[in-house]
Amino acid sequence: MSLVRYGVLGCGNISKSHCDAVKRTVGAELIGVCDEVSSRLAARAEEYGVRGFDNFDELLKEVDAVLICLPSGMHADYTVRAAQAGKHVLTEKPLDITLVNGIRMVEAAEAAGVKLGCISQHRFARDIRRLHDAAQSGELGTLLQGDSITKWYRSQGYYDSAGWRGTWAMDGGGALMNQSVHYIDMIQWIMGGVKAVQARVRTGMHNIEVEDSAMAMVEYNNGAAGFIQGSTSFYPGLSERLEVHGTKGTVVIEGDRAKVWVTKETSEHEPFGPAVVLGKDHELDEDPTAPFHVQHGLQIQDFTDAVIEDRAPFVTGRAALEPLKVILSIYESSRRGGERVELAELQP
Repeated sequence: MSLVRYGVLGCGNISKSHCDAVKRTVGAELIGVCDEVSSRLAARAEEYGVRGFDNFDELLKEVDAVLICLPSGMHADYTVRAAQAGKHVLTEKPLDITLVNGIRMVEAAEAAGVKLGCISQHRFARDIRRLHDAAQSGELGTLLQGDSITKWYRSQGYYDSAGWRGTWAMDGGGALMNQSVHYIDMIQWIMGGVKAVQARVRTGMHNIEVEDSAMAMVEYNNGAAGFIQGSTSFYPGLSERLEVHGTKGTVVIEGDRAKVWVTKETSEHEPFGPAVVLGKDHELDEDPTAPFHVQHGLQIQDFTDAVIEDRAPFVTGRAALEPLKVILSIYESSRRGGERVELAELQP
């Protein structure tokens, strides 16, 4: 295969990012878009000059791969249908909202011999990939702590703008499952996986079913500790942040760009550490892969290449199960009053 024909399922806001990315992708062609809301479907089809499908099965006949841009609670059924029709699938985050459905998606794709990926565009940011490699190669020494902080803001109007937002049935959760899932995936990937959590979640300011604030203490597989915080309540919202500390240094990522990157020599000359954390010798250049639209394009290019080259995409469906497990474990810990929950305890 030298050309991957894509169809986009769901014509909501995020579908525009996917359509734009396919248009920029080498080896890809946008064939059509699909939605049950006729006005939304017509607008997106006209915008991109492609065919609009109001029937998913008809779309499947015309494409090689599907980009799923539906509410999170709808990912599984459409992924399984596409896989059984022999179509590759790249779905928006999270993979799904339950572990049983996530596993069902992975197994359906594997049984059909098709590629399954999940949007995790921040993994394609240069500085985050550098941090992952530094953490896993030993450049930072023995890992001590890894923190993920997502302090965003969403108004009540955001949740009221679509009936599925802020619901357990379709959103699967709130500040963690929808917004913080990206950086939760980053920290668990960088640190080498999560073993257990202790957490509390709450709904503090929004009229929604799910949480708008959450805090969790984390134990990683390698014995390091960490902290995960996610919220949509902190006006006006701050850039998401990763902080990773090892015995040989510290890296801080903010908005996908490295703000601090300091490693030390094996012998320390200053008894109280360096007086200046970042000097001119440590200035970091801008990351051209940090912008949102660039990252989406990089991931869709990788997925397209994976289909053409018959290899696994950089972010597989099975890999996307890991951040889902972390979030579900946090919810379970909170339901138990903050008890320690191991990810291995989760049952599909």
